[in-house]
Amino acid sequence: MADGEQPRNAGSRNVSDAPDAREPQDVTGDVTDAQESDAARRRRRAQFLRELHEAKQLRDRVQPRRARAARMRQQMRMRTFRW
Repeated sequence: MADGEQPRNAGSRNVSDAPDAREPQDVTGDVTDAQESDAARRRRRAQFLRELHEAKQLRDRVQPRRARAARMRQQMRMRTFRW
């Protein structure tokens, strides 16, 4: 293989990686895992939204004409919106 190439089956999943292959846990463990995973999901979502907002701000700075056109379209939508 040349430098930088990945083997073809590097991205394939093993049978042990499947969600059904996990060992069953007791009920109390499921409750704490669900709470931890929910908190982890909220943290990941907050991080994603921060990065998305940052990327949008960067795009607006880099492409001012497109950002101005988007602002104008939004203003027009708001003017023509009826309650």
